[in-house]
Parts: sequence; structure tokens; C-alpha cells
Amino acid sequence: MINNIKTKFSIKDLENLSGIKAHTIRIWEKRYSLFHPNRSDTNIRNYSLKSLQKILNISFLNNNGYKISKIANLKEEEIPELVKEISENKNRSSKAINDFKMSMFSFDQPLFDTTFNNLKSDYSFKEIFYSSIIPFLNDIGLLWQTDTITPAHEHFIVELIKQKILINTEKALSYNIEKNHNKTYVLFLPDNEVHELGLLFLNYELTNKGLHTIYLGQSVPIDSLEYLTDFYNNITFISCFTVKPDPENIDDYMAELSNKLLDDTDNNLYLYGRRTQDINTDKISNKILIKDSIQSLIENIYLTNEKIVETI
Repeated sequence: MINNIKTKFSIKDLENLSGIKAHTIRIWEKRYSLFHPNRSDTNIRNYSLKSLQKILNISFLNNNGYKISKIANLKEEEIPELVKEISENKNRSSKAINDFKMSMFSFDQPLFDTTFNNLKSDYSFKEIFYSSIIPFLNDIGLLWQTDTITPAHEHFIVELIKQKILINTEKALSYNIEKNHNKTYVLFLPDNEVHELGLLFLNYELTNKGLHTIYLGQSVPIDSLEYLTDFYNNITFISCFTVKPDPENIDDYMAELSNKLLDDTDNNLYLYGRRTQDINTDKISNKILIKDSIQSLIENIYLTNEKIVETI
């Protein structure tokens, strides 16, 4: 197993992972001897997994008011102890994100579970998702763009997060009886769209509120969605456009969604995700609502249902 783990990191990797500029890392290295990089045959620096952990801890302390000169005077074993102490008192989310990163790079599921369970002792699943998971996923996006992580790293950590969402959704189903049968929420992703963590969490949130959901998941053809309109009235379709549809096809896709799912019905469509920025909003149906985040979309759904309950 250890032979499959990435153990060498460039200084650019450390910058991308910690947020500390490579130039600053070199200065700290020279002035305080904080790191002792190895060198390749061509004299290029590379850093160990231990160095990665250390820079993440130093970044955490620095962001919590500790000057680098004071950190440099700490013994090696005192640095993680101080990080642990601070995280227990106030900034657990930042520490958790760094631990999730270490878990991802070392393919360490026990570390992921321990980090998650430590958060769970004080926070609800919803609070963990918003304060730690979403910022961590945003970091993953940056790491992917800068070639700091491989598809294996991303798939490993995404599947672990997915498991937590599914476990909590199952608990929500067992604890909450559906309260509103007047509206059905159908959650789907368009063809060739596979980024479903946000949609899975949305499904958890709606289930936890006792709302009736049908989760269809990744890469769903419009014809399959149309089939549901024969079984349910007043459907709210929900989707996330992260990388699909392509910008040149998105307006045609929206027109087909409106034609087959929304026109002459009581149905609605709620959307979020970065690809929604490519939609020509002047041309879309007034039955389509676009939000800039999962949280704002959920808040709108809750507000709508409160108004429905008041009129029943």
C-alpha cells in the first residue's frame, strides 16, 4: 500500500495545499531551517509527506496569529500538539480540512473517519458539511486545476464523503415521516455530468425535512425525466450544472427541458452550479429558478414549503 502513496511533493504542491507562497516557504526554509527537502539528480527540491503535514500545521498556526519566528522555536513534536489544542478550542474546521487533505494524499480512510467523527461529536452533519466539507471540496477544485492531485486522490475522497451523505440520508429516512405529499422533488444530473456530491447533500436535506424526493443521480436523459410526469403532478426538478451541458448546447438543452417538463404543467425547475452562468436568462421560462449555491437553493425550498403548509 505504501508504495502507491504519493510521497514526494514539489514546492508548488506545498504552496497549493497550504496557501503559503513558494517564495515564503523558501525564505522560512533558509532562515529557520523548518524544512529539509531532498534533491533530485538534477538538483530539484522535493518534499516528503511529513513536510506536507508540517507546512499544513504551520499554515494553521500562522492563520491563528502565531508568528513564524515563534513557530520556528517550537520543538518538532510541539507543533502538532499546539495545532490540536487550538483546534479543540476554536478553529476545528480549519484543522479538519487539513486532516482531510492528509487523508486524501495518503489514501488513509481511518484518518478521514476519525476527523469526521471528531467533528460529529460537537456539530450536526449539516454544520459539518457547510463549515468543513464544502470548503474542502472547493480546495479540491483548485488542487485539480493546478495538477496537484490525481483522479485517484479525488475519487478516493469523494467516495468517502458520499458514504457519509448516504448514511445520514438513510438515518433521515428512518427518523422522518414524509410530511408533504403535495410536491415531489426529482433530483438529477444532465447527460455526462457526474459531480453529484452537492445533489446528494440536497437530497439529504430535503429528506431530513420530511419532503418527498426521487433521487435519480448522474447523467439522466430528459426522456427519462419526462416519464415521471405521467406519475406525479407538481414536480420540482432539481439539478446541478458543474461541467455539463457545454456552453454551446446549454440554451438548446434548457429549451428542451422547458418543452418536455414544464410547459402546460405545475412543474418547476431549480438549478445551481457554475455552468448555469452560461444560460441566457432572457430566454428561459419563469418556471426556472437559478441560485448561486446549494444553501440559497435549500433556503428557497424551505420558504416555499412553509408557505404551502400555511395555505393547507
